[in-house]
Amino acid sequence: MRAEELQQTCNSIMDEVGKAIVGKRQVLERVMLALLCNGHVLFEDYPGLAKTMMANCFAMAAGCGFKRVQFTPDLLPADITGSYVMNRRSGEFEMHKGPIFTNVLLADEINRAPPKSQSALLEAMQERQVTLEGETQSLPSPFIVLATQNPIEYEGTYPLPEAQIDRFLIRTAVGYPSMEEERQILRRRRERHQEKVELQAVCSSERLVEMQRHIEALHVSEDIEEYIVKIVDATRKHSQVQVGSSPRGSLALMRLSTARSALFGRDYVLPDDIKAVAVPALSHRLILAADPWIRGVKPESVVESILKTVPVPKVD
Repeated sequence: MRAEELQQTCNSIMDEVGKAIVGKRQVLERVMLALLCNGHVLFEDYPGLAKTMMANCFAMAAGCGFKRVQFTPDLLPADITGSYVMNRRSGEFEMHKGPIFTNVLLADEINRAPPKSQSALLEAMQERQVTLEGETQSLPSPFIVLATQNPIEYEGTYPLPEAQIDRFLIRTAVGYPSMEEERQILRRRRERHQEKVELQAVCSSERLVEMQRHIEALHVSEDIEEYIVKIVDATRKHSQVQVGSSPRGSLALMRLSTARSALFGRDYVLPDDIKAVAVPALSHRLILAADPWIRGVKPESVVESILKTVPVPKVD
């Protein structure tokens, strides 16, 4: 696959999603990067900002299967993975696959389900497989989890364990639209005459897998690798951080920066690619020390301060 062809396909997907999502190009780019990396996304933002719509629109535009699971306190693991059910006619147990067997899974308000139900996603997110009654079932390719959670309402919620948060490739927020963007949202809704948004598939799941393979083959220089390692190492030594990023953060930086280079029509990674993805890739992997956490210091600001101190390599 040529770099120009991949770039054009990515732009077509984002333009198609942009017919439903007004503005927010940076957020669309981040989700597109996650799709290219076959990685999972955690949306952490206020209700009503089109997080669910964005996930559905990306699935439609990319030509992928889409399922939604509304996480609630009474949700069971079998409601996600499926289970074996006895067929009364044959007397045998048959597997009924759950909604996890899809390309894009929306885990809506993921922190409202208890830990036992949240854990049903752990194996799927890491190994892309599900084990039921000792039998392992592979998930479709690609398989991407887009999860949402509300950062302002904690009553009746179960915070995600660090091990599960670390499995998300990026964490991002959508943010409020500007006044002009909000007027455009109203205008488009009136023109549609319905709540549902209809989008065209400009890609396919097979094509997306091919694009993911292309990303894996792109070149990353030794200087760029060293730059990534220095940034992640700095998170472990920062005075305001209790627990820094694991090597999974280094891998996330490398994969996302490689995907970003392809998104901009290049087959090589620049330091600017790493800077652009460092905050969404690393901020959720840091555990702040008690004092800065009490003072309201954000992990995002810690990552930004690290980017200012780590020397940038010169790339020819």
